[in-house]
Amino acid sequence: MTPLDPRGKANRALLVGVSEYDLTEPPHGVPGDLPAVKHNLKRMHEALARGRVFDQQEITVVHSPSLDEFGRALRMAAEEAEGLLLLYFAGHGAIPSAGDELFLQMRNASVVAGGHAVFPGAEMFSTLLAVLATSPARRIVVILDCCFAGNAAWIWETFYDKRRVLLLMSVQANHRIDAGDPATPTPYTDVLAALLDQGGVTSVQSLADRLRERMGALGHRTERREPWEPQLRAEPDADVLLTARTRPAAGQGAPGGAEGAGAGPPEPGPGHPPRPDQRKEAVPRPSPVGPAVLLGLLRTLAARIVRARPLGALRPVRRPRRRTVIRSVLVLVAAGLLGLAAHLLAQLAGGDEAACRPPLELRVLTDPDLEPTIRAAADAYLTSDDNTTGDGCRRTGVTVYSAGSSDVVAALRGQTGVWQQPRDEDTNPQRDIGPQPDVWIPASPADARRVEDGQDTDAVARLEPDEEPFAYSPVVLAVPQDLGSDALGARTGHPLNDLIDHLTERHEDAAVRRPDPEFTDVGLLATVGLYGADARTVARGEHRVGQAGPPSPTAAELLCTLPDDDAVDHRTAALVPEFLLRSGVGCDRTTRTPRYAQYPEDVPGVEPVFVRVRWHGADRDEDARDASADRFRDWLTGTRAEEVFGRAGFRSALTRDPLDEDATVPGVLADPSPLDQSAGRDAMEGALRAYQEAGGPGRVLFLLDSSGSMARLWEGPSGAPGLLRQSLGGLGGQDEYGVWAVADTGGGSYETLLSLGPHRRADAERAIGTARVRDAEADPYAALLAALGEMRDRGDDRRPQLIVHLTDGEDNDRLTGDDLKAVLDRAGTAGVPVTAVSLESGGCDRDRPDRRIADASGGRCLDTGDDLGAALHDEVARTGTGED
Repeated sequence: MTPLDPRGKANRALLVGVSEYDLTEPPHGVPGDLPAVKHNLKRMHEALARGRVFDQQEITVVHSPSLDEFGRALRMAAEEAEGLLLLYFAGHGAIPSAGDELFLQMRNASVVAGGHAVFPGAEMFSTLLAVLATSPARRIVVILDCCFAGNAAWIWETFYDKRRVLLLMSVQANHRIDAGDPATPTPYTDVLAALLDQGGVTSVQSLADRLRERMGALGHRTERREPWEPQLRAEPDADVLLTARTRPAAGQGAPGGAEGAGAGPPEPGPGHPPRPDQRKEAVPRPSPVGPAVLLGLLRTLAARIVRARPLGALRPVRRPRRRTVIRSVLVLVAAGLLGLAAHLLAQLAGGDEAACRPPLELRVLTDPDLEPTIRAAADAYLTSDDNTTGDGCRRTGVTVYSAGSSDVVAALRGQTGVWQQPRDEDTNPQRDIGPQPDVWIPASPADARRVEDGQDTDAVARLEPDEEPFAYSPVVLAVPQDLGSDALGARTGHPLNDLIDHLTERHEDAAVRRPDPEFTDVGLLATVGLYGADARTVARGEHRVGQAGPPSPTAAELLCTLPDDDAVDHRTAALVPEFLLRSGVGCDRTTRTPRYAQYPEDVPGVEPVFVRVRWHGADRDEDARDASADRFRDWLTGTRAEEVFGRAGFRSALTRDPLDEDATVPGVLADPSPLDQSAGRDAMEGALRAYQEAGGPGRVLFLLDSSGSMARLWEGPSGAPGLLRQSLGGLGGQDEYGVWAVADTGGGSYETLLSLGPHRRADAERAIGTARVRDAEADPYAALLAALGEMRDRGDDRRPQLIVHLTDGEDNDRLTGDDLKAVLDRAGTAGVPVTAVSLESGGCDRDRPDRRIADASGGRCLDTGDDLGAALHDEVARTGTGED
């Protein structure tokens, strides 16, 4: 539909920014001032003024108003607008524990926490919409740049006059956002104003699409490390122009510089009516006038009568005129009659959405990798016959949101009290996760058992998990097709580590990535297979999937970020749920390397399960909420939801067969048996604990070959001591490390230059500086056996460990026969990766001792074909915590 062109009518833009607050100190203050918001107002005013839809006098800027000041400005703008009414708000947003309202906090805002938190000095979004609805404006546009802006969406959904209201929200529901640099506009408004200021014609619908694209391209993230996704709520046939600047023809300038190229007839300016052809297109087609439409008209007419001039003309004089008083009484009577008519008409409206009471809202919390599918299922349920009354109204609304899986388990286990009633900023699940859920859908039934078995005795939430999951997807190793056929001749029936080892043995530069085990269950399920049952294999498992920098938070994002570097994408396998290979992910699929799935036998699969969450004291609407949750469960776990999960690529939880039997997906097996059984509670809990410990302070033992042959490879930054110094940047103050000088001088196979322990970097570099080349041969056999034994004995504290051996390989003749076999055996059982750094070309060829030892230990071999300084630094940084 052609957007409404409001030019030639009385338009109003109210720009409200709260940059300064009266109360910012705990326990009742808002989080702090927002200096960036001052820049927001200036940029928005400039962009709208240049957009030629609003005259200068039609734009009102309000800096840090109190609630009363805001209310007055809002009512005035609503009264005066006839064409387009635009409200922009930037400041703090807050939500109660239920998440069913959004509070826009003004200058005098405060917070009273509790089971039902209240926010004095803040405007409720539902109240704001009611005030805006009194306006005669043809279109109403609301733009929110605040934390939790997306929580306004469901309020819009249930608003009786939403057809003419278009709602732009800076972020998805239940997410906090960063205000950015105090010297610049906030990230969302910076992009918003830039798009409005580009010239040409901009409508709300087109602006929303470009906002999402631009914010995604810039890589902005919310406080929960999830992609920052601006939102829009508008009826499909409701759109309106926000800017209509004429682009000068090629070669023509404009004041202050060219605004763009392109010729065409000039657009009507402010105060000038549109051309006849434009006017004709701008008028929406009339729709059938039913009881609900008349109901809305009567409500609006009653509101207009109440605020009509005769009432506004009354003044506080001592002796009001009799005629004026009578007129006022008649106005009130007329408004009352219209209100009564509206009430009666509401009974006739029956099936029309405008006459339906707002449905009870279910809050559904799920795993981040499941969120898109669960949201699609909820959308299908909302419009299903199961969720529709005989009058055509919705029985239940469903809000789907997600949070880090380990955070959710921890909160339901030991933080339900502060989730219901936050006490301080340190632990606040309402802020970090979202509102208290009615339903939780984890990616594994083991999550519910982890909560139940470890829950505090004073918990105020009780779980009621279903006995069986309602869908299934195996976690697979998605291997780029560029790496050739499957490694072992079969894509099933092998442990994960065997699949990885065979892949990296055949392709030296191959790598494997896994999503964050703390953020999504997919990453944790993969980690169960990586670690196995032996605690000593943790370091080796982490080394197999090691990478510089943090892991991708979700499997979907992992598949989206790999194509950022074609070379990385073509050589990197990813541990992801199979359904993502079937349904794809929300990024440019044409740029991703095609992959085929290998099915490790020891990695449990994704098994979403329905868990009802009951909260102590939440009994006001208990029966209605139970009925809503039961209906949603019956639909979600029954055959009617199978179409949604089948399209998404899931399998049957019972048979493991694809739910969409007709789908043929390249690289995916129809019957990849055998598949691992369900995840165990202890296995997931142990893997998470080991992963968290592995991410703590590490321990590195450096073996520095100091034999006579190293003299030519000793000096400068590329010499052995220089490379060792550079790698210290990957270690922090809590890491332990030591250096042995390896040369057989008669007193043993090595000399301790720096004992194992924490060190200041300056002290460590001084110790390394004392190292000297000796007139002796090295004994790598004895030194490596001693180092592996030392680190094995220290490994009971479960720190991540690493041995680094820097050598020219000149004395590798001592690593042959039984001696080499002894070192390989020790390396394979010690659980400590060995990074071999060969300073000679070819030192990491497949049959060389350094390569074989590195492979046996689960480590890596580096030689002169690599960037030794950077590569060694990265290897050490994977074990250490980084420079302080």
